[in-house]
Amino acid sequence: MQGRKPEQVCLGIEATADDFGVGILDFEGKVLSNVVDAFVPESGGIHPREAARHHARVAGQVISTAIQQAKIQPEDIAIVAFSQGPGLGPCLRTGATAARALAAYIGVPLVGVNHCVAHIEIGKLATKAKDPVTLYVSGGNTLVSAFDAGRYRVFGETLDIAVGNCLDVFAREVGLRRDGVPFGAVVEKLGRKGRNFLNLPYSVKGMDLSFSGLLTAAITLYRTGKHDLEDLCYSLQETVFSMLAEVTERALAHVEKREVLLTGGVAANERLQEMLKAVADEHNSLFCGVPKEYALDNGAMIAWTGILKYRAGVTTPLVDSFVRLKWRLDDEDALWVTDKC
Repeated sequence: MQGRKPEQVCLGIEATADDFGVGILDFEGKVLSNVVDAFVPESGGIHPREAARHHARVAGQVISTAIQQAKIQPEDIAIVAFSQGPGLGPCLRTGATAARALAAYIGVPLVGVNHCVAHIEIGKLATKAKDPVTLYVSGGNTLVSAFDAGRYRVFGETLDIAVGNCLDVFAREVGLRRDGVPFGAVVEKLGRKGRNFLNLPYSVKGMDLSFSGLLTAAITLYRTGKHDLEDLCYSLQETVFSMLAEVTERALAHVEKREVLLTGGVAANERLQEMLKAVADEHNSLFCGVPKEYALDNGAMIAWTGILKYRAGVTTPLVDSFVRLKWRLDDEDALWVTDKC
């Protein structure tokens, strides 16, 4: 499709947190462009208003770059999709405003997309998975889900902080430098050098997980000065990922799916991939890991989910395009999915 004028394309805008992303896909699932401009705070975590100001500043250029890379004209766009939630309010509103303005200017329908659903749908597109149990792990979300009876159902989730946030906070508290890469990747690199496993709280409650206690314990051990940082990173990862593998395996045994999908920003971690593959192999299921460019927050996943919803007859009227900060994965009828997928 690339290199000639497409008949139908969707432009998707992702702006739930620190990334402002724009992706353009044709209706067959071909990614024509996928451009991301990330807000990097000077210190600490994401500051929502600062991130939103960044998004507002770069929105026009990112949209223009995506259109140029896709080799299309604005009038070639059939629909505009945007991340409607969940996420950080100021960031979501900035993305929604850009999407409304673009859709109104071109005169095309608007489609609001659930960010969590989009991670699953781009994962299915990229890996060819049909009906998986999905472990979605990122800085803001941690959940295990599978499609059943018309919706993506949540079988387990974090009760406090997300796994990505756990790794990020630990990295900042122990003084790690990110140097342009995610903190999770820094922890992973150091963890490979660890040799001594240190006991940390293992908190799985039924099908749900809690990470705050083990985060506090890991930071406390570091502050004693008695343990190597490599061993702490190794132990933190092994404990956290073992918890994730346990709840994923339980969900897989319960729903008896034949695929395990790993998606979200933390999905780039090779050790977590190894553990999930072992779980899948044990149950004669196929492990499906999302490529890094689609595991992180991106506009392509919003565009593809927008296409799926539009094909199912779902659009978002302007009066209903308000952002939904706490829009749960299981709060939407997935009309475009069937039980047989």
